[in-house]
Amino acid sequence: MKTNKNSVTRREFLKSSAVFGAVTILPSYIALGNRRSGLVAPNEKVNLAVIGIGHQGDRDRKQMVQSGHCNVVALCDVDLEGEHVQGTLNAHPKAKRFTDFRVMFDRMADQIDAVLIATPDHSHFCATMLAMDLGKHVYVEKPLAHTFGQCERLMQMEEKTGVVTQMGNQGHSGANYFQFKAWSEAGVIKDVTKVTAFMTRWRRWHGWGETATKYPTDPMPEGIDWDQWIDSAPVHPYSQKLHPQEWRSWFHYGSGAFGDWGPHILDTCHEFLEFGLPQKITAVKRLGENPFVYPQKSTIRFNFPARGKHPACEVTWYDGQDNDPELDTSAAEGLEPETLKGAGKVIYSKDLVFKGGTHGSALQIIPREKMMDLRESLPKFPQKNSNHYANFILSCKGEEKTRSPFSVAGPLSQTFNLGCIAQRIGGEINFDRETKQIEGNKLASAFLDPKPRGGWEEFYKLHQ
Repeated sequence: MKTNKNSVTRREFLKSSAVFGAVTILPSYIALGNRRSGLVAPNEKVNLAVIGIGHQGDRDRKQMVQSGHCNVVALCDVDLEGEHVQGTLNAHPKAKRFTDFRVMFDRMADQIDAVLIATPDHSHFCATMLAMDLGKHVYVEKPLAHTFGQCERLMQMEEKTGVVTQMGNQGHSGANYFQFKAWSEAGVIKDVTKVTAFMTRWRRWHGWGETATKYPTDPMPEGIDWDQWIDSAPVHPYSQKLHPQEWRSWFHYGSGAFGDWGPHILDTCHEFLEFGLPQKITAVKRLGENPFVYPQKSTIRFNFPARGKHPACEVTWYDGQDNDPELDTSAAEGLEPETLKGAGKVIYSKDLVFKGGTHGSALQIIPREKMMDLRESLPKFPQKNSNHYANFILSCKGEEKTRSPFSVAGPLSQTFNLGCIAQRIGGEINFDRETKQIEGNKLASAFLDPKPRGGWEEFYKLHQ
């Protein structure tokens, strides 16, 4: 692992940071670089800290523990009194408890090897940057970060520090990953010109989101550190429609249905078809749009240019109830009309059509008769592999390599960041893939890399 030579800067950063409260200086084992870091020996367990310990964080933690290769040594959550975190707290009574990840790192950095971050989308970035700067391996829930600029900095920090990274799109270690990889390498999946992706199930904001006129306010329960929950995002009062879990509905904090489900549906297409970043994003449909909350229904189209051996490709995303796409029956002989419901994708290539679900579910060639004709010639792929969590922990021990590192998950998440901007403002966005800038649209450009709220700017400088 690369040695981090920025310890003095980091010490001064936390010493002077207005948001760090009473903790004014890092202890000597961090400031002098004498800290636990790097790969963990094969005969040792990974010491894991968890930031965001309820709901998805709880599920992630359980899977990490079930790998048999880690110890949970620290738990951090802004709401330690919440009912949704008690299971985790009870499962690890000896783990140190914190409400502020900065205090946790100040007091325990020498005891932590890796960090699981499962907070709301808007608060992934700062904790991840600090963890990486301290030499800690990181597993971060999807999408990687809330803005395009945040994702860019996280990829730069990954390259700078050399720590092990993984984004939590769990299906990227499932059958679809190994199948898509094998079929692409064998030339079964090739010459893809169109992809339809969809998640048209009910979402929490359906039915009320289009009528929102402001961020709501509710009496705040005891024990919540709301300033810490806000992190670097714009400040709004506590509400039950924000915490716990409801934050995904709101532009300032979540990434809507696309940022939530896109990483589980489009991940293998994006990696193995080498999409990179789109050159045009179009809001084809926005119904029930609102300046605060994601649309009730949306259809977003992405145009990717020709890339090496891959032809230009059009990817269309559908979300919202009753916004179901139709199967393109002209793409191959024998296809019957079908309304595509639930969550999944259809991949249209020059010779074949592939239909798949979400997460790790394998692809099928359609119509079924075509699949049966080809089944003996289709390449095999490994069926017994570490799951996404064990893959991360074993990578921290140097025994595997992560399948969704930031170098892979970053551009994928940036595609979602751009799609979320289109969902927010509508119209057409032209994007320069070389400069990574939006062309001729000041409003869209303002959402590409917005400034953090006052007091949190230093996290944005740690990659420099």
